[in-house]
Amino acid sequence: MRTLDLVLADIPLFEGLAPAQLELLAGCAGNVRFGEGQRIFREGDPADSFFVIRHGTIAIETFVPGRGGVTIETVEDGEVIGWSWLFAPYRWHFDARALTVIRATAFDGACLRDKCAADPELGYELMSRFAKLLIERLQWMRLRLLDVYDQ
Repeated sequence: MRTLDLVLADIPLFEGLAPAQLELLAGCAGNVRFGEGQRIFREGDPADSFFVIRHGTIAIETFVPGRGGVTIETVEDGEVIGWSWLFAPYRWHFDARALTVIRATAFDGACLRDKCAADPELGYELMSRFAKLLIERLQWMRLRLLDVYDQ
């Protein structure tokens, strides 16, 4: 059986990190499972983690007055959800719900913030990687909004 730090090395978000950095990340991680339809997090609740999806599909949703919950993105195997753990006041900005059974690796945000404060090189690496992820998601959202308003 492979240790968690070796499993993390295969995740695109962590590709190229040093073995010692992967070991630090693994110390803040654990495997989780969510059942189909289960709420993973809710907008406004404390954001104390992020997740790397190993298997399954998750809907990222937001509430729209007059329409209710609207899916704004789906996330699948190998993708990451959750960046609110990085920025005070550490609250979720969206809802997340399992569309299928989910197997994921969850990372404790407070643990990682502490490790990044103690190891600025690790902090820089994670912030750079999450910034890239944020830009990609914002660009995707921009295109989706253009489709919505073009109709």
